[in-house]
Order: sequence, then structure tokens, then C-alpha cells
Amino acid sequence: MAGKFEVKTTAGGQFMFNLKAGNGQIILTSESYKAKASALNGVESVKKNAKSKAQFETLESKNGQPYFVLKATNGEVIGRSEMYSSTSSMQNGIESVMENAPKAAVVEL
Repeated sequence: MAGKFEVKTTAGGQFMFNLKAGNGQIILTSESYKAKASALNGVESVKKNAKSKAQFETLESKNGQPYFVLKATNGEVIGRSEMYSSTSSMQNGIESVMENAPKAAVVEL
């Protein structure tokens, strides 16, 4: 089963999206956007930028958990991963985004 982007309205009336892998696990989450069109533009930016490993930045939370962000070519963060238990799990997450994002369908919830 292929991955998909789920675009939804937040409790505050803004818009955001999650990229889910084929198994339904969330592998990337966006920021909140004021307009649905902006969220959809964010999806397109993820599709484009996820093809390049150079657009991923690996980070570590305050409690030492690895995670990553996906950046647009202008350096703006367009998506963030969950916290991972290990660096190898985080690397698998990056690979999953690279594999799923470019061809993922967009579903509006």
C-alpha cells in the first residue's frame, strides 16, 4: 500500500498535514497553516524536497531522542518527524519519507 498525505483542519481552524506510510504510520507532520491552499502548497513542497537527502536535517531532542526535519530549498522547515528511539530508526524514517512522499496521494479529511 502506498503512502498518503492527509490534509485536515486543526481544532483552532487552521490546516495541517501528515504524511503516512503505507502501514498507516505518521512519518512526517507539517506546521499549521492559516489557509488550506497553503497546506496543499506545503504538501507539494514536501513531494519535491523529499527526493533529496540533503534537504533532511537530523536533530536531537533535549532528552536525547533523534528526530529529523525536512527543509525547503530556502531553508524553511516544511515537515518534522516523530521522536525516535534510535538513530537507525530515524534513518529508516528518512528513507520512508523519501520513498513515500514523491508519489503519495493527497486526501482531504
